[in-house]
Amino acid sequence: MDEKTASGRRSYHHGNLRQALVEATLSLIEAKGPQGFTLAEAARQAGVSAAAPYRHFRGREELIEEVALRGFEMFADRLEAAFNNGRPSVLSAFMATGRAYLDFARESPGYYIAMFESGVSISGNSELAMVTERAMGVLRRGAEMLAATLPPERRPPAGMVANHVWALSHGVVELFSRGAPGSRAPYSADEMLESGTAIYLRGLGLIP
Repeated sequence: MDEKTASGRRSYHHGNLRQALVEATLSLIEAKGPQGFTLAEAARQAGVSAAAPYRHFRGREELIEEVALRGFEMFADRLEAAFNNGRPSVLSAFMATGRAYLDFARESPGYYIAMFESGVSISGNSELAMVTERAMGVLRRGAEMLAATLPPERRPPAGMVANHVWALSHGVVELFSRGAPGSRAPYSADEMLESGTAIYLRGLGLIP
């Protein structure tokens, strides 16, 4: 498709080809999965020539990395807002981050898939690693605050708790939401995550 299409002119007029490609990629990821389209298809969806994306990205994988990076930035912002420095209580704030996790997966499936199901290398991209650490840091901070009332020798490693809760949240997304087989269970994804987290925290002695 010629770069002088209406959508192409609009992208260039606003100097926003990069954003147009990200939006096109989100749409394609939701429709076909992260491996189900080419860079040329993303260009066509954005209304530009097949050569245009190379002004910003070396290939499809780098474009998906950009989508994942933006997704993790939004995700970290949502977790931080939900936790709200442990207010009104650390436990309620910690549970709120779980709901924020599920809400993000439901409301932004294209970003979520790019982040967790596209095979992007977190460790191979310093920006991705940094923003992922920011998101994980919310859960780790919550774990530290929950354990603060325990004697030091009884406090579980905050990083371990954060990783376990992250894994539990991701599992609930994959099995109990987004049309997964477990979505027909007699309880909601939110109920599943909240009860699972409570059982886990109770087993560690972090809540009564």
